[in-house]
Amino acid sequence: MACRLRLLGPELAAAGLGPGLAVSTEPHLVPAGPAEAAAAASMPERRRLEFLAGRLAARRALRSVGLECGEIPRAGRLPCFPPGRAASISHSAGVAVAVARAPGRDTPLGCDLELRPLPAGAARLVLRADEEELLRTAGSEAGPWSVTALFSAKEAAWKALRASRRLPAGCVPRNLRDLRARPYGGGLRIENRAAAALAVHVHVTTAGPGVLSTVLGWSTP
Repeated sequence: MACRLRLLGPELAAAGLGPGLAVSTEPHLVPAGPAEAAAAASMPERRRLEFLAGRLAARRALRSVGLECGEIPRAGRLPCFPPGRAASISHSAGVAVAVARAPGRDTPLGCDLELRPLPAGAARLVLRADEEELLRTAGSEAGPWSVTALFSAKEAAWKALRASRRLPAGCVPRNLRDLRARPYGGGLRIENRAAAALAVHVHVTTAGPGVLSTVLGWSTP
């Protein structure tokens, strides 16, 4: 995973983004403050360690763009960052990744890690009929797009689009099928079906048995 992030580094840097990585087996994985401790206290052990790894990955991502950050509490289920700091966090199978935005940039934020491949039957939960051709279309790496890759790419895009201030009122995507994916520049262009002009460019790469998806910026039609 670390190797994949290093290879992706130049593209992230060009987009004004920085990566962070942590694993739930790291020693001394502890809350960074009382709000994190309170959030983690009621979690089962495995979930607690993934939560703390995610917060550590976010702090490392922020540090990679020159920003320091203390504890990262929750607002509902979402991370709540202090002013001037923003990142997207994802974790899977004990590994946490994060992507942070550099100061002065407006790059949309979204990443998703899936280390457990999804079955082909999950396609109906991710795609609509006008996207099924993607399952037979060559992706950014060898072979056609997989259900796992499309799910992950849409998850990353969903995070970025829901958090965007550009989202028109009443156009919040309810689920992944409310987003449409199309091939774009070696990756995917994923748009909000209710506001098609609002779309992001998502890079998808293999990560062990699964995939890592990262939003690299806004996409033009």
